[in-house]
Amino acid sequence: MKNFDAYVGLDVHKDAIAVAVAEGERSGEVRSLGAIPHETTAINRMVKKLAVRFEAISFAYEAGPCGYGLHRHLIGLGHVCDVVAPSRTPVQPGKRRVKNDTIDALNLARLHRAGELTYIWTPDATHEAMQDLVKARRISSHQVRKARQRISCFLLKHGRRYERKKWGHRHRVWLADLQFGHVATQFALQSYINEEGQAVDRRTQIDGQIENLMSDWILAPIVRELTALRGLDIVIASAVVAEVGDFARFENPRHLMSYFGLVPGEFSSGASIRPRGITKAGSSDVRALLFEAAWLYRLKPKVGQWSLVRQKALSQAAKDIAWKAQLRLYGRYQRLTQIRHKRSQVAVTAVARELVGFIWAIARNAEDSLVVR
Repeated sequence: MKNFDAYVGLDVHKDAIAVAVAEGERSGEVRSLGAIPHETTAINRMVKKLAVRFEAISFAYEAGPCGYGLHRHLIGLGHVCDVVAPSRTPVQPGKRRVKNDTIDALNLARLHRAGELTYIWTPDATHEAMQDLVKARRISSHQVRKARQRISCFLLKHGRRYERKKWGHRHRVWLADLQFGHVATQFALQSYINEEGQAVDRRTQIDGQIENLMSDWILAPIVRELTALRGLDIVIASAVVAEVGDFARFENPRHLMSYFGLVPGEFSSGASIRPRGITKAGSSDVRALLFEAAWLYRLKPKVGQWSLVRQKALSQAAKDIAWKAQLRLYGRYQRLTQIRHKRSQVAVTAVARELVGFIWAIARNAEDSLVVR
């Protein structure tokens, strides 16, 4: 780890930033510099004053709703800036009841100098934009599900049932032909149908935008390669890559499984060993998408017509790994449900965990090819 002349802790808020500096030596002074407005001119003035006294400066602040703008600005000024994972910041038990912006900045500066903070990977502007778009897609998909659930509940209340596959063309025609005795009831149903249609249109627009912006994303080749896997379309692959970013951060697939919270937990002490369910760390939205993809591996392995067309432009290595994944994960699901008599949800969780390993393998191959080019 490089030694710096000063370690600066920043407690960042919407309107103000509390600043504290710890001198480079272990026994060096740690002091507060007060608060400055969260404005570019004030930040530049603060950095300029520190640069007069210290040659090498390292800044650190906790990730939060203000995003990575401050990080990019300080990097642009030629200084080192790390973004800290708030959940991993050590807190002394006796000081939990005394907390303010000044104390937080002092603690950040002190811990930053001691090397006891956990830093997160920070995306560039394009990657962050893709993260925002993927998040908007997740929200729109949730709105579609809620709108459809609202319609289903409304119809159940009035004793109207559709026994075939829902939300296809025939189902929509059936919905349009429904008649109710009171005009208010008819109007309520139509408003729910309109809401569902608008939500579907928004989701379709976002899907198209994700496709259009792929050409400007440096990680687009990794997304394309991941679509070789069964169950991973452009949307799910984009969500996974947007969440992870740099797959080289994970030395082996187990680390990536842990990152997504798919590894078993444990609560043991001494001779008492008590296993728990999965840790559920990381993004719950991406984990839900992985579960959605994992359900397809309960079906017999095959490369259908649609997959064959989609895989034409992909590398042979990705296709080989995808086929290996189908064989292994189908067998895994069958053994868990048929031989060990596990519930299907437990089996799918195990399949999702191993699916992440195949995602890691394809992504690392794709990253290596990008570096070679």
